[in-house]
Amino acid sequence: MGTKTLVAYFSATGTTAGAAKVLASAAGADLYEIQPEKPYTDADLDWTDKQSRSTLEMNDKSSRPAIKGTVRHLDDYGTVYIGFPIWWYTAPTIINTFIEKNYLKGKKIFLFATSGGSNVKKAEKDLKSAYPELDIRGSRLLNHPTAGDVKKFVEEGK
Repeated sequence: MGTKTLVAYFSATGTTAGAAKVLASAAGADLYEIQPEKPYTDADLDWTDKQSRSTLEMNDKSSRPAIKGTVRHLDDYGTVYIGFPIWWYTAPTIINTFIEKNYLKGKKIFLFATSGGSNVKKAEKDLKSAYPELDIRGSRLLNHPTAGDVKKFVEEGK
């Protein structure tokens, strides 16, 4: 198992990207953006539209939106932080795509999320249930993180 740390994140509007950058800086980690093959438009993200792309994906538990690329040299990483916005009280299904496309067994995994009104605990529970073979150690909501906010979270990852 590697000794490096990776912060992998999906960000639809830029909020989670900002949190990921603060976390990566505090952790001395490499940064990897989980990018959908087909970028999300504002219409795709309209949670009030029952036919929007994000609504349809979140209502279909088997949905696995395609992503661009893979993490290079994944074996170099022993700790992986996975970040995402909370959608429908949990992780977007694109996070399942990332997990299933990358071999993460044996790595320490920490989750972080951004949200306008939800916490990250249901997402943590859902991902632990879906991937019991993974070592998901905890989660943290990082809406407007400062270096001080992430210090304890980073210490948990060491």
